Amino acid sequence: MSAPPALALDAPPQVSQYAHTSWTARDGTSLGLVFSMAQTPDGYLWLGGSFGMFRFDGLRFTPWQPPAGQSLPDNPYALLVSRDGTLWIGTFDGLASWNGKTLTRYPQVGGGFVTSLFEDREGTVWAGLLGSEGRLCAIRAGQEAQCAKPDGGFGQFVWSLAEDSAGALWVGAESGLWRWKPGPPQRVETPGMRVGDLSAAAGGQLLVAIRGAGIKRVAGDKLVPHPMQSAAKPGEWLADHDIKANKLLQDRDGGLWVGSEAHGLVHLQDGKADLFNRADGLSGNIACSLFEDREGNIWFGSEKGVDRFRKLPVTTISTLQGLPSGATKSVLATSDGSVWVGTADGLARWRKDARPTVYKERDGLPAAAVQSMYEDSDKRLWVSTGRGLAYFAADRFIAVNGVSGREFYSITGDGAGNLWLSANDGLVRLHKGQVVENIPWATLGRRQQAKIILADGSGGLWLAFWQDGGVLYFKDGKVQAAYLPAQGLGAGHVAGLRLDADGAVWAATEKGGLSRIKDGRVDTLTVGNGLPCNTVHWSALDDNGSLWMYAACGLVRVMRDDLAAWIADPGGHRIAPKVMGAADGVPLMAFSPAYFNPPVAKGPEGKLWMVSGVDLQVVAPDHLPINPLPPPVHIETLVADHKAYTVADGLTLPPRARDLSIEFTALSLVDPKSTRFRYRLEGHDTDWQEVVDRRQATYTNLPPGHYRFHVKAANNSGVWNEEGAQLAFAIEPAFYQTPWFRVAAAVVLLGLAWSGFQLWLHMRIRRLHRQFEARLEARVAERTRIARDLHDTLLQHFHGLLLQFQAAFNLLPERPRESKQVLAGAIDRAAEAITEGRDTVHGLRTSTQETNNLAEALQALAEDLAHENGHTATAHVQVHGAPQALHPLVRDETFRIAGEALRNAFHHAQARRIDVEIRYDPRQLLVRVRDDGKGIAADVLGAGEKEGHFGLSGMRERAALVGGQLALRSGGSDTGTEVEFSVPGSRAYSRPPPARAWFLPKRLAPSEIGE
Repeated sequence: MSAPPALALDAPPQVSQYAHTSWTARDGTSLGLVFSMAQTPDGYLWLGGSFGMFRFDGLRFTPWQPPAGQSLPDNPYALLVSRDGTLWIGTFDGLASWNGKTLTRYPQVGGGFVTSLFEDREGTVWAGLLGSEGRLCAIRAGQEAQCAKPDGGFGQFVWSLAEDSAGALWVGAESGLWRWKPGPPQRVETPGMRVGDLSAAAGGQLLVAIRGAGIKRVAGDKLVPHPMQSAAKPGEWLADHDIKANKLLQDRDGGLWVGSEAHGLVHLQDGKADLFNRADGLSGNIACSLFEDREGNIWFGSEKGVDRFRKLPVTTISTLQGLPSGATKSVLATSDGSVWVGTADGLARWRKDARPTVYKERDGLPAAAVQSMYEDSDKRLWVSTGRGLAYFAADRFIAVNGVSGREFYSITGDGAGNLWLSANDGLVRLHKGQVVENIPWATLGRRQQAKIILADGSGGLWLAFWQDGGVLYFKDGKVQAAYLPAQGLGAGHVAGLRLDADGAVWAATEKGGLSRIKDGRVDTLTVGNGLPCNTVHWSALDDNGSLWMYAACGLVRVMRDDLAAWIADPGGHRIAPKVMGAADGVPLMAFSPAYFNPPVAKGPEGKLWMVSGVDLQVVAPDHLPINPLPPPVHIETLVADHKAYTVADGLTLPPRARDLSIEFTALSLVDPKSTRFRYRLEGHDTDWQEVVDRRQATYTNLPPGHYRFHVKAANNSGVWNEEGAQLAFAIEPAFYQTPWFRVAAAVVLLGLAWSGFQLWLHMRIRRLHRQFEARLEARVAERTRIARDLHDTLLQHFHGLLLQFQAAFNLLPERPRESKQVLAGAIDRAAEAITEGRDTVHGLRTSTQETNNLAEALQALAEDLAHENGHTATAHVQVHGAPQALHPLVRDETFRIAGEALRNAFHHAQARRIDVEIRYDPRQLLVRVRDDGKGIAADVLGAGEKEGHFGLSGMRERAALVGGQLALRSGGSDTGTEVEFSVPGSRAYSRPPPARAWFLPKRLAPSEIGE
């Protein structure tokens, strides 16, 4: 049995257990030698060094220069922020202070090299100087600097300043250590020692760093050693040459940080010191400065860069803290308060107030490669190794016979005193240390061993499997129940299994979240219920009833009430978990890191111990570090169209500012990349925009107006700065965006609209006037034609009748027979005159037809003609295309031409069927009248009209009047007649028909599709 380096359960972390980040020239950060650091109330970290002053916001180091017209005396060396927020800057050639607006210089200090700055409890700022002779200067509020030196002098320099718990001011100088106040200055002898940095220890004592040596403390009027025991080698003490102290810092937790001249960093806690140097990732081994910020981060400035150390909520225990191997396999907390950790090279046992003890083969273990562990009801510890099984008794392990050479992945025990083990080849049952049963996995319907086995209180076993996944319940020699994804269990192999006090079984699955099995019902917690990821390795409950899960995305905590709400309503409640990731010290594993069991244990004080496959992690649920400080928020720059503007309320941007970006930051230096922001541009955004680790808002094409940008931030613990930062600015309008221009434009538009309306009205009146004139001309022309017809036909007939009547009268009484023949001819001539007169009057009446429905008008005319004298012919009117509004003149002439054709067909053709076809085409209007009568004689068709009749010639005249074409076709006797009239669409339609797109199919009229 051996006792290597140890860590008590309650010991503060060693420096290797802090989260460490460094910034060097290799990372693009060229700071030179960082001599000093300070933090102003606005949260910025200031660094002074060989390359000048820098300001750090957690992500960016920004070189700093005073405003134009102001300058520092020289490169900075010492920095201090006093309680009033003033930044004091000690340089190689004088002292200055910066209040955020003005740089003040102190000529009383002269051109001395300011080596150190300190503010005492009374608010006095002290400056130590190096020069031809060392001086100590005091700057009190509203007073000039007063410089002094003691009798005997400081030598050439004052190097360090500090105040102890009693309020005494101590000065480290070339001539030794001085107690400056209260009372007269007193010198403490330091024979052969060169005093370096000073610091007050946790107990109020003053610690003194001896250059090139170790640390001393003041005891009365002399210095005595302050020894440091090695944490890596208990019982050994660090030699002075291993320390070479240069800088000192006492942190808020009582730890002492010692910057070495050559060995990097020494961290002292409870008298035990551990080292951290370049081999461990430190930026450099020469300590130039040490500083603790307001959030508890420790900053180390070296010759090559800057380092930050911060505490983690999850502490890692490695070989540096006594773990025998970094390859951890299982962890178990036993009833005696011990925590056992199985590794690939031994079993480590931690007990309260004791050092870890490591057990190997010499202590009875069959092999140092430890696998699974279990404590039975008799409080006996069972351990499986690569070479067999053993139990712990009398501080030694005793091997169990008959089970050597087998791997056991999980061990459990039932109430009957049986020990159950999951082996490669089957489920093994031991009773009183003897193997009594071996059940092959095939008997259970499985091809591979169970990863986990748990015994319940009723003699049954719960088994979870890698291959094929699923959970089985085994009792009385057979499988009683099986739970698979088909029953609601999470998908993938089951990596973790836990039985809670209510009898519910919790199964952690690799693809489907965390499933809960209770009374045959399966409910699964997944990303759909608020889980951050579905790959869960195991689950555990802490002493407060909160649920902890180790998942691929980190360590997840669900508070007790939140968990209870989900159990009560698994389908509707959404959890609000807290997730700790890599930045919190949690190794992220895509697959289950624990091949053996158990992977997690709850220690006697409520801490959760977990194996990740690499080292051991410990988290204290009741003592999670909380960062209570809301981060200061600042708006740093505003850039519009690639031009930067000074950030100040009342900022006015020029017109047409197109691309606008606002950069902001929040000063939380613990974990800047986890900083959350909410921002809103009042006057543009309707709601808050929330982002993580994005420090810029961009806007495009903002209209002129007044805006206010508001940004808030939350630190790594979710503490919000609700006040945040605000910036009010305005964008000036261009001339065409001003109110007067808009009014003028509106007036012009109204004027144009009124003018347009007047023009439209004028054109409308002109068009109506032209239409009226056209109609009037058409009526006058028609009446003139009818008058001409009456004159040329009817009156001539009456004139002929008069002559015939006169001839008949002259024949009487001598020649009565001839007189009778003349009168008979006169009667026939009178009948013809009456018919022609009636036709002419009918044409006059129908010329006043006002309807635009040509088809209905022709159909009505055909019906009238069919009823005259009992005609047996039938007329059919057919329309092709969508009817269009016709020009009034074209409408009337078309009706008369078609009407004349209908009258001829009814009166002269002896037809039985007459067809009228009207075709509305975008290019032309076509009307065709076709009958099946006796046709037109060839000589009449050739002459164009019948002698003594004017119907055909009148039709041609009408067609010519409207710019149309008239065609007559007849094949002779009994072949019928066809009259076709067409007129271009531009003349026929009162409005052009809507154009049909070339890519649209032609729409057929109902008559064309048989409707």
